[in-house]
Amino acid sequence: MRLGALEIVLILVLALVLFGGKKLSGVGKALGQSIKEFRREMAADDQEKASEPPADQENKG
Repeated sequence: MRLGALEIVLILVLALVLFGGKKLSGVGKALGQSIKEFRREMAADDQEKASEPPADQENKG
């Protein structure tokens, strides 16, 4: 099931009516910051995993 352009526009108009312009922009800003922080943490986690030795070599001490 895919959303067409008409459905997306309808959802955006309903969100604007329900929340108002100021509140909706604040929600968008918070969502953007959350996504940015999530990506930063994922990158740090990937970098941490890359610096660890493989698990099979740790047991062969």
